[in-house]
Amino acid sequence: MALLRSVVLAGGGTGGHIYPLLAFADALRRHFPEVRITTLGSPKGMENELIPPAGYDLRLIPAFQLPRAVNLNLLRTPDRMWKSAHAAGKVIDEVQADVVVGFGGYVSVPAYLAAWRRELPLVIHEVNVPPGVANRMGMKFTKNVAVGFPHQPQQAESLRSARVVGVPLRTAIARLDRPALRPSALAHFGLRPDLPVLLVSGGSQGARAINLAVAGAAKALTHAGIQVLHVQGGRNDPFEVPHDLPVPYVVVPYLSDMQLGYAAADLMLCRGGAITVAETTAIGVPAIYVPYPHSNQEQKRNALPVVEAGGGLLVDNAEVTPEWIERTVIPLARDPQRLAAMGRAAGAYGRRDGDEALLDFVCEAVAR
Repeated sequence: MALLRSVVLAGGGTGGHIYPLLAFADALRRHFPEVRITTLGSPKGMENELIPPAGYDLRLIPAFQLPRAVNLNLLRTPDRMWKSAHAAGKVIDEVQADVVVGFGGYVSVPAYLAAWRRELPLVIHEVNVPPGVANRMGMKFTKNVAVGFPHQPQQAESLRSARVVGVPLRTAIARLDRPALRPSALAHFGLRPDLPVLLVSGGSQGARAINLAVAGAAKALTHAGIQVLHVQGGRNDPFEVPHDLPVPYVVVPYLSDMQLGYAAADLMLCRGGAITVAETTAIGVPAIYVPYPHSNQEQKRNALPVVEAGGGLLVDNAEVTPEWIERTVIPLARDPQRLAAMGRAAGAYGRRDGDEALLDFVCEAVAR
């Protein structure tokens, strides 16, 4: 394994870029305790909320939204992109980076440009099909491309030669022992140990359609003996839950210790974001995936292989109503044998070593 002395990590905007970055940073620190880790972010992204509390150096550079089309003309327009690349280059030079590792988001593009101009090793990690516009641009400058899931090289020509390494997961989740943590997780949320728990989450920002459907079915769920742990989402509007329900219905605005939610859950209702899919499958949580509808269907592509493996269900966003919750979720949540089989199938599909596998790949790129 090549010795790494200074690494620049680029990625921001949403948790889908930032959480793998942080997990990879933790792996770097485990293997190279003296390594200098510098992260690049933009002034408005979620990285400002997540990276400094994790103990890593965050340098802010200007980042701008890119046109959806990726071609060489993009390099010439606009001039502000070159100014952003200059800012990223100043950081790279200051810390004498051995390699730049990018996870996507607009802030990655200046780092990719700066690394290319310095002929510095560049590694890109991508979790979606099709790849995000920032990573598609970065792929013009490097052949060192890693992906999170086996279906990605099969579905995207640009990823055909990429290495499947998995998704770097937070240590608390990658090493989670659900049965061992379950009693304390239930106690933490005030949930009963004798009834099933439905974990609801629309991701870091939340999903209004899911929130309203589950809240609307609160009486039916709890009268069926199903407890609910509902993560509203940090950027989603509050919703009303009836009072005096027969069993716990716990609403939290945001859950930073997501491992506690996974440990408490018997079933999850969630979006199909790459990080959510990677986490649920790595630890074997059966899930009903509701892909975000206003996109290029990458969330459906993320979840479909898990569903085909028997580890979950897939439902369109428009179908998620209180009535659908009663027809579909309640019978499933009350079927422990079926949940156990789905959990085993999900766990067989997932992997927990994405951080280590990506680190091996980065070290190979530096050695070359």
